[in-house]
Amino acid sequence: MNSASPVPSSLSSSPFALTNIRRFLAFRVLFNARFYYPVFTVLFLDFGLSLEQFALLNTVWAFTIVLAEVPSGALADLMGRKQLLVVTSALMLLEIVLIALAPAGGSSTVFWLFLCNRVVSGLAEAMASGTDEALAYDTLVEHDMADKWPLVLDWQMRIQNLGFIFAMTLGAMVYDHELLSQIFTLLGLDLQIEPQLSMRFPLFLTLVFAIFALLATIGMEEPKRHKHPGQTTDTKNTHGLIALISLTLRAGAWILRTPYAMAIILFAMTLDHTLRMLATLTSQYYRLIDLPESTFGLIGSAIALIGLLVPRLARFMSEKLSAGINVLILSLTMIVALVFLGKFIPYFGVLPMVAAFIGMMMTSFFTSHYLNSITSSEQRATVLSFKGMAFNIAYGCIGMGFAALIRHERQLLSLQHPLASESFLENTAFKLATGWFPWYLAIMLLVVTAFTLPRLRR
Repeated sequence: MNSASPVPSSLSSSPFALTNIRRFLAFRVLFNARFYYPVFTVLFLDFGLSLEQFALLNTVWAFTIVLAEVPSGALADLMGRKQLLVVTSALMLLEIVLIALAPAGGSSTVFWLFLCNRVVSGLAEAMASGTDEALAYDTLVEHDMADKWPLVLDWQMRIQNLGFIFAMTLGAMVYDHELLSQIFTLLGLDLQIEPQLSMRFPLFLTLVFAIFALLATIGMEEPKRHKHPGQTTDTKNTHGLIALISLTLRAGAWILRTPYAMAIILFAMTLDHTLRMLATLTSQYYRLIDLPESTFGLIGSAIALIGLLVPRLARFMSEKLSAGINVLILSLTMIVALVFLGKFIPYFGVLPMVAAFIGMMMTSFFTSHYLNSITSSEQRATVLSFKGMAFNIAYGCIGMGFAALIRHERQLLSLQHPLASESFLENTAFKLATGWFPWYLAIMLLVVTAFTLPRLRR
């Protein structure tokens, strides 16, 4: 199968000469660079939804991903990665259309359209998780370039960060109707943009990206499957639901009986869900270290710029150091960062939060590199989906645990300071609960080490 366009001989050994790899990079950028992300919460509210409805809708989104994660990976291994990615892009297109054309005003119609959007979005996220990566990695295997995967990951993460910066900046600009009106005035145009129109501009831009994402996946080619030594899979003799269940159980059993795969998933899950929980708390954290709200977007863009360098560092470490050493370095660094983060140092407290974001990026890089290297292409997407499901379940658990901890700290504080204001109780409880993160991460890492080390030795 020819999955590469004619290229000069000087580029023949480059993975980026392969059509699938170029389209994989394009899909990652187009699928993940959502122009409405910088105004995500206020966008829902401007359509007339309440905060309670917003929370409910995103809970539905998270549960949809968890429920669809593994079945979608098995479907990718059965029906083909390209076909599932085409369906994923079509779902992205549908999810944006559902709300881009929705009426404003908070009617029941708006809520149901946004509910459908969250379900479709969750399905698209679950289908994309691992499927595009499996297609790209198998393309490299087919061309004897599996050792180039760290290089592809390096460029993928950097390009995706550039797309993120572009979408965040432009999305926030076009959402602001006053800014757009001022720009048109400077250009000599007598145009006044209404808020009800400008709030849809980030959605329209994302809709354009969804169309290009669909075109990128349609042009992909299904790579050949290759078994990893010591693994046996056969999906040709089974069909339909039986094949789906069989492949899912087989991939799960392989993870359980492969200590190295289990160790990769458990260590990555421990780091990811802890750091991701902190990442969702950035706005409140920044306020408590005395940073003005006007700097939040600038900090996000700065972190994305730093993210351009992180993949290069992660690739260097993966090529020069063993997996165990990399896990040790990353774990110790993150524990130290969380200790300083829990001190809420004014202004300079932003540095440990930046370190947490860097830790998330490096965890993602290492997980993809090490897990793909030992997984059979016949079940790669399913195994990666198990990884994604583990990450999301752990994230959901720590979210509920953190909420319970804040509630507990708040109750204790209200007994100790009965005359204290609500803001004092809320902020102090948040600080006390955040101070538990380094201890939680250290204990969880010790538990995972105690569980996996004896199995790895055997």
